[in-house]
Amino acid sequence: MDFDFTEEQKRWREEVEDWLRKELPVQALEANVGDQYQGAYKPEFTRAFARRMGEKGWLAQGWPKEYGGGGRTMLEQALFNEVKAYYRAPSTALSTDMTGPALAIFGSEEHKKKFLGPIGRGEISLCVGYSEPNAGTDLASVKTRAVEEGDEWTINGHKIFTSSAQTADYIWMLARTDPDAPKHKGLSLFLVDMRTPGITVRNVKTMAGWDHAEVFFDNVRVPRDSIIGEKNRGWYQIAMALDFERSAAGAIGGLVRNFDDLVSYCKETYQDGVPLSKHPDIRRKLAELAIDVEIARLLSYRVAWLQSQHQVPNYEASMTKMVSSELSRRLAGVGMQVLGLQGVLKKGSKGAPLMGRLQSDYANSIPSTIGAGSNEIQRNIIAQRGLGMPRV
Repeated sequence: MDFDFTEEQKRWREEVEDWLRKELPVQALEANVGDQYQGAYKPEFTRAFARRMGEKGWLAQGWPKEYGGGGRTMLEQALFNEVKAYYRAPSTALSTDMTGPALAIFGSEEHKKKFLGPIGRGEISLCVGYSEPNAGTDLASVKTRAVEEGDEWTINGHKIFTSSAQTADYIWMLARTDPDAPKHKGLSLFLVDMRTPGITVRNVKTMAGWDHAEVFFDNVRVPRDSIIGEKNRGWYQIAMALDFERSAAGAIGGLVRNFDDLVSYCKETYQDGVPLSKHPDIRRKLAELAIDVEIARLLSYRVAWLQSQHQVPNYEASMTKMVSSELSRRLAGVGMQVLGLQGVLKKGSKGAPLMGRLQSDYANSIPSTIGAGSNEIQRNIIAQRGLGMPRV
């Protein structure tokens, strides 16, 4: 792997940075923060900005041109995602980074033509329906049923922790299509219009203060071609989609920005006439975080490079996800220690340092070690598929 980028890639990255600096001043971001999710933006702002990026052909850099993509490599897609996250642009990750790339691999030609172009232009958005009350870490235990009836499927079930279900156009979901098969072999993947009769979305507020959603399916009838890929092969397709989700190309950009902000705060904030950056313990902690941030960045690049070589990273994606999510928690924890009691002040509170972002980051960092498969699962994947250890 070449650890540097070409001059063309560097120029293109600078172009993206210049555009984002101009289009996303701090005032615009702060004015459009929504109440639904700490740190996220109002849905109308997110969608409008996605369309603007889509018009420039940037949302789907790594997709084939015939499906509305930019024809660039996945490494260049990762560079774009990193820059976008660094400047805290509204996220389209559920559609463009987690589901779209998987759809481009095993979706039918009709599915690719129908969905990839609109996703890449920011015209439609997807949510992900994996988890259920009794199926989270053990995802193959899903109970939602899809029954084939003539030219339709009838779906009944219940999904939880479905991010952005309140505003998404479609749900990318896992359902059981053969109840008599072993649990990993009787599952199929569907893409369902959220406006379909029988779908109910209920908002759920978490202890951390942000919202998820439950999605209920009550005799939801969808067309036969709503199934994605091969019937009863959904588990293997979802596994690939999860590898894209775990790649964390966008996550590292946000971590780098948070780290840079914390370093700047320590340089500019004085205690007893001395900047915090001269405090020995703070310097040590920031130095250790700097090493961890660079490790996470290189792991993220490695996964993107493998994808650019038309390989499917598996344990490598798990390594990236585990390292970046645990780094997120450590970074937020160090930030809270540095800020002291002021660190618990929320956005909008008088005297909240760094606009109250660290309080939000700290609350969100714990779920990040669980989403896309808990880090205990990632360690097992690394042990089995990366180190060749036996399954336990």
